[in-house]
Amino acid sequence: MKQIFQNVRSGETVIEEMPLPAVDANSVLIRTRKTLISAGTERSAVDFGRAGWLDKARQKPDKIRQVLQKVRTDGVLQTVDAISSKLDQPLALGYCNVGTITKLGDEVSGLGVGDRVASNGQHAESVCVPRNLCAKVQDGVSDEQAVFTVLGAIGLQGVRLVNPTLGECVVVTGLGLIGLLTTQILRSHGCRVLGLDFDANRLALARQFGAETVNLQQGEDPLSAARRFSRGRGVDAVIIAASTKSNEPVSQAAQMCRKRGRIVLVGVTGLELSRADFYEKELSFQVSCSYGPGRYDKEYEDQGKDYPVGFVRWTEQRNFEAILDLMESGQLDVTPLITHNYSVADAVQAYDTLMSDKTGLGIVLNYDTDQPLESAVSLSTGPKPARPGSGVPIVGVLGAGNYSGRMLMPTLLRAGADLRVLVSNGGASAMHYGKKFSIGTVATDPSAIFDNAEINLVVVATRHDSHAEFVCAALEAGKNAFVEKPLCLTVDELSTIESASKDSAGLLMVGFNRRFSPLIVKMQELIECSKAPKSFVMTVNAGSIPADHWTRDPAIGGGRLIGEACHFVDLLRHLAGSRIVDYSVTALSPSDSKDPAAESAMINLKFDDGSIGAIQYLTNGTNQYPKERLEVFVDGKVLRLDNFRCLDGWGWSGFSKQKLWRQDKGQKACIEAVFKAIRDGSESPISLDEILEVSRVSIELALAAR
Repeated sequence: MKQIFQNVRSGETVIEEMPLPAVDANSVLIRTRKTLISAGTERSAVDFGRAGWLDKARQKPDKIRQVLQKVRTDGVLQTVDAISSKLDQPLALGYCNVGTITKLGDEVSGLGVGDRVASNGQHAESVCVPRNLCAKVQDGVSDEQAVFTVLGAIGLQGVRLVNPTLGECVVVTGLGLIGLLTTQILRSHGCRVLGLDFDANRLALARQFGAETVNLQQGEDPLSAARRFSRGRGVDAVIIAASTKSNEPVSQAAQMCRKRGRIVLVGVTGLELSRADFYEKELSFQVSCSYGPGRYDKEYEDQGKDYPVGFVRWTEQRNFEAILDLMESGQLDVTPLITHNYSVADAVQAYDTLMSDKTGLGIVLNYDTDQPLESAVSLSTGPKPARPGSGVPIVGVLGAGNYSGRMLMPTLLRAGADLRVLVSNGGASAMHYGKKFSIGTVATDPSAIFDNAEINLVVVATRHDSHAEFVCAALEAGKNAFVEKPLCLTVDELSTIESASKDSAGLLMVGFNRRFSPLIVKMQELIECSKAPKSFVMTVNAGSIPADHWTRDPAIGGGRLIGEACHFVDLLRHLAGSRIVDYSVTALSPSDSKDPAAESAMINLKFDDGSIGAIQYLTNGTNQYPKERLEVFVDGKVLRLDNFRCLDGWGWSGFSKQKLWRQDKGQKACIEAVFKAIRDGSESPISLDEILEVSRVSIELALAAR
């Protein structure tokens, strides 16, 4: 299927052939009929992409600070690699879509196959959209009308925040698509509207919709006009729908308003506010968030949990419905806003029009709904021949996230893998990495890997809650399985994997790569000479992540102790070379469970040989301190490893320091060990018993910490 992307590095608009997206439990699959290019938002995105490096930096000063900090902690080479990878990833464009539902997620109700819906789906022939982000389109509303639903909802949410009453006078600053839709919504509320803009055509449309106007291009004074318009009282409210870096729209709004007037920002402006303007009049100022309540709430959007209507009358989905009702009644007329129509095949020309024709407003893209769409796309010129006995692992990769694309896939290639199939739910990142790494097939259906008889190694790099399912599927298919940590999230899943492993000819390996780091190998060589018990102190300055990040969700990511601290349980288990016989955890208990520090914990391990280990997994530190530090005390000697770049020793004969040019956490050596085991037909580089032991301890520690 065709989908439109922007190259963030160059700003170029491209049309890609993509696999049909997969559908999760709370989403629907929509066959697109039309989409609308949002002139303001998408023009800004293209402008940013086409800007040079210096201009990009000026527009994102917060990102520059992050880059400088990453240089301090990870070094220049890794920072450059991270920036380059980020700029290479394509940006999917569009968020105004109308189409027909072709498939429902298992938990979706209230919608059916064949329903015509408006959604925030992207510019693509088929889109997967959460059920709370789409609304049924009435028979009396055409596709060309319905495609404006999302933009209308943005305007409607701004109006709801203003809370206008019949007869109030409201200024709309900026008469682009959202401004003109807002004008009509206000008129339907019985408000008098004064529109401000520089474009004569947009001002004429506003007058057509019943507004009075001020032409800023001709030097008309908006403050004088607002005084006349409000009969000398000051306007009741201002909705700013403009896009500018200037502070002037907010300053003007404050001066136009009456005492206790309301200002709502729907667009983007400078926000250097004058306290005097707001203080003397007791003005209220609010920034409107997109389509309404529910936006960016993962429980509402991703998990389909609706807000009770008695407490939240207008959610983003109910705002969609209200806009469609206004269209059906004729109170919202979008026909005059359509200035261009293109086929999706001509999308590049459509975006050229967007950038060159500043008078353009509604650019509609039309889609052919008769062409069949496939869940896999072949990127190779022909099938690669199987090479039995060659020793080259033929790999299928599940998951195309940031770690998979930046670390796993390049490492697999450097180790000599034949990357045959790449699968991800959405397909966009998979297509990007598929082309970058010359992978034969990109798909959204995992069966493309499991049903491929040539693939002998399945790499699982998906979200944590799917690891157990995919590992078992690989082992049951007789394939080798390499899974990014964690192996699974529950003890029951662990038991299922144990059974599947013992019944399978394939080996199982978990990506506990740190034990393969060259400095850990050196550390092990040094401490192996001593038979005395060892004391390990592992300090992990993990840093905070938002409370709603998926890794912190116990059902999806398992929490950070299962998802990440398992690395360090494995590392100490490896260095001790002895079973874990006792373990405990003391968790930090902040007053708010959503506090980013909520998953800080002290883990204590005791090993069968008398060694002990302490893991300080901390999320409440500063990123100016080393992220990972390991100290080993044994037999009157000490080793200290910082960030897998520098190993210092005290009391060791012939050793005091070893330093690497760049951080090496052992990813390549880990993969090479797996490949060697597959070629040799030998056991996994980490024994099954040890994998199960570390995984069980990590799960039980996380449960105890909760």
